[in-house]
Amino acid sequence: MVVEDIKVKETHENGISFPSDKIMLDLRDLKKVYPTPKGDYVVLEHLNLQILKEEFVTIIGHSGCGKTTMLSMIAGLNPISGGNIAVLGNPIKGPGPDRGVIFQSPSLMPWMSALQNVMLGVNRVFPHASKAQRRDIAKYYLHKVGLDGAFDKKANELSQGMQQRVGIARAFAIKPKVLLLDEPFGMLDSLTRGELQDILIEIWNKEKITAVMITHDVDEAIFLADRVIMMTSGPRAKIGDALEINFNRPRTRKEVLEHDDYYKYRKHLIDFLEH
Repeated sequence: MVVEDIKVKETHENGISFPSDKIMLDLRDLKKVYPTPKGDYVVLEHLNLQILKEEFVTIIGHSGCGKTTMLSMIAGLNPISGGNIAVLGNPIKGPGPDRGVIFQSPSLMPWMSALQNVMLGVNRVFPHASKAQRRDIAKYYLHKVGLDGAFDKKANELSQGMQQRVGIARAFAIKPKVLLLDEPFGMLDSLTRGELQDILIEIWNKEKITAVMITHDVDEAIFLADRVIMMTSGPRAKIGDALEINFNRPRTRKEVLEHDDYYKYRKHLIDFLEH
C-alpha cells in the first residue's frame, strides 16, 4: 500500500498522519499504568498510532516494551489508563466482534472439534443466520487454512500447527473489521511458521481487513506488512519509528528476498532494535 499521495491533515508525534476517512484504528495519547507497592509502573505513555483501512501493520520492539499490552487494550481485554482507542471513530468499550484476535497459543476448547471451535464465534456473531449458513461459514474458513479433513477432529488431537490454523479460521470467520495477531507463529517450527504465514497472507489478501500483528521476527515483519511500527523500550514506551514496505501485493517470499530494498529495510529495523 503506497501512501505518499495521501494528503496530510493531522500530525502526530511519530511523524505519520492520515485523513480521518482513511483511518480504521486510531490510538491517541494512549497510556497504561499498573499500580505496584513501590508506586505506579507506566508501561505505555503518549503513544499515538493511526492504522489505515485494509492495511497490514506489524509491530516490533524489545521484550517487555508493551506490545502485547497495547494489543490487549485494542482488543478490549485490558483497561485503558489514559487516552483513547477508536475503531472507525468509535471509542472501544471492551471486547467486540469488530476485533478478531489470534493469540500465540490458539486457546481452543480441547474437547470440541475444529468445526465446533470455529462455530463458537460464528454462532455469536451471526445469530440470525440459519444453522446451515453458520456451518458453511465455519467450513469455508477451515477449508481456507487447509483443514478439510479435520472438521470433526477434537482440538486436543491436533498438532500445534493445526490448532493455530483453527485459530486463524476462527478469527477470520467472525468477519472482524480489525484482525489482531499476538505473535501467532512464535511457538512453531520454521517450516510450519512459513506455511502459516503464507496461509494468513493469502486469506488477508482476499478479505482485505485491517491487520495488526506483533512479531519478534524482523523477516516476518517485512514479508507480511505494508508498514512496520517500531516501539521504544519500556517503561513509558511509545512509537519510535515507522517503516513503509513498498513491495507489490500479492507478494511471494522469493520476490521479497530478491528485492533490492529488502536488506535496506532489514538493516533499518535491526539498527533500531540495537540502539
